[in-house]
Amino acid sequence: MAVHAHPDDESSKGAGMMAAYTAAGAEVMVVTCTGGEAGSLLNPSYGDSVRADRDIAGVRREEMAEAADVLGVQHAWLGFLDSGLPAGDPLPPLPDHCFALTPLRTAAAPLVALVRRFRPHVLVSYDEVGGYPHPDHVQAHHVAVEAYRAAGLADEYPEAGPAWEVGKLYYDRGFHAEKFRALDAALRQAGAASPFTERLGMYDAMDRLREVRRRRAAGEDLPDPEDAPGWLSADHPVTTQVDVSAFLEQRDRALLAHRTQVDPRGLFFAADNALLRRAWPWEDYVLIDSRVATEPPEDDLFAGLR
Repeated sequence: MAVHAHPDDESSKGAGMMAAYTAAGAEVMVVTCTGGEAGSLLNPSYGDSVRADRDIAGVRREEMAEAADVLGVQHAWLGFLDSGLPAGDPLPPLPDHCFALTPLRTAAAPLVALVRRFRPHVLVSYDEVGGYPHPDHVQAHHVAVEAYRAAGLADEYPEAGPAWEVGKLYYDRGFHAEKFRALDAALRQAGAASPFTERLGMYDAMDRLREVRRRRAAGEDLPDPEDAPGWLSADHPVTTQVDVSAFLEQRDRALLAHRTQVDPRGLFFAADNALLRRAWPWEDYVLIDSRVATEPPEDDLFAGLR
């Protein structure tokens, strides 16, 4: 079971992995916490936008159904309101009753019920900063961790059905520095321009900030670097890499199903699949907790469960 914040997140984070396990005979469920109501049209080549402008949530539901069909996964909506990504200084308040402002027990209860009904052996979601600090991604992290903790405890969420203990919890690590450095190097070696310069600069700035804060904690009097980023990604090392080289085209079709959100000429397609197969044919995860014996590094989310 993969827990995501919005429709399209499942296709940009872990689509190849889910396609691989579906092809291998596993049951896979994507859970989407919100309807993506606060989204906007991000694809400049979308075409006639009248319906998307009028009913973005309805269009995104159709896109999600198409992507789920492409990946061969089951799908469930948790039904919460998209919080949007606030911008400005100061930041505006989040909308009333949105997912990010929903109390944890209320937000987690439907996911606990889904876990107990679907009975997954593996749960995948985001890290503590949501992969990046979108309020819905952060809340999706909290809800997934709470469901992992509580679903196996019969005295918690008794209204959610018979207890089921999930075997392993992973965080997605699809966007991390080592991967983008490898892709950048492969593109340059092939004589192609790399679009990853800005992203790599962000990772370098994060590394400098972490080092300064480490030295500060050791007693040095140092200011933050002038190019310090406004946020830090979680610094979890990758423990598990799933080979998705045979499923990259399926991932692409799932991404392209989200026509309102995904630009066919955008960053997701900057490295072609032939290059990905040479330079980085995996999708990457962090094993956060396991209730079965396993020994990282792993090449299988079901290691220790088979």
